[in-house]
Amino acid sequence: MHFSPLGGLVVHAVDRYLAGRPGAEGLAIARISFDILGRLALDECEITVESVRPGRTIELLEAVVVIAGRPVVRARAWLLASADTEAVAGGAAEVLTPPEEVAAWDMASVWPGGYIASIDVRPLAPPRPGRTTAWIASPLELVAGEPSSALASFVALVDTANGIAVRESPTEWMFPNVDLTLHLHRQPRGRWTGLDTTVTFGPAGHGVTSTVLHDVHGPVGHAQQILTVRPQRRG
Repeated sequence: MHFSPLGGLVVHAVDRYLAGRPGAEGLAIARISFDILGRLALDECEITVESVRPGRTIELLEAVVVIAGRPVVRARAWLLASADTEAVAGGAAEVLTPPEEVAAWDMASVWPGGYIASIDVRPLAPPRPGRTTAWIASPLELVAGEPSSALASFVALVDTANGIAVRESPTEWMFPNVDLTLHLHRQPRGRWTGLDTTVTFGPAGHGVTSTVLHDVHGPVGHAQQILTVRPQRRG
């Protein structure tokens, strides 16, 4: 199973946890990190959420995803109090060309799988090795018959960043990420997730995927993924 939708599902579980608790309305997820502990089976999952560091203006939550009795993802989210800082806002990257003005790309020509086949991918320019900027959206609900927050739907697409700017053919090299961390200076809005992505491979089997995150209104933060880079086994 591709991790990306599961990341969104974790945010959805955090949203539900906060919705059932008084006094959490003024808090927003400003950072969330996911440690991927192993292969993800396409099966039912259980997500538990608990407060690690309670607080009225700063809080740390932890969520654990269990599939077939085994923890497969451990996530931590820093929640920070929201306040009006419009007067000093600045420093973000430029706004991307709107998704309506760019053509779709068949990402399934590079990657197999139902998740990739289900998403609408629109690069601003032809993808280059290690460098791509693209919009991504999904026509599917994160949870069937249940509304999800804009953040949960946004995060459900971010892990795709490691696949839009491949440095080497995935038939020759594998480069899975073992984590995903998002830092947000603004909460995303709308159905489109913008990924301005750079992939770097080092000389000793490690790599980093770095992404500036956008919605249609402009940048919202950054994402990082650490990669284990290995040649594909033959035979």
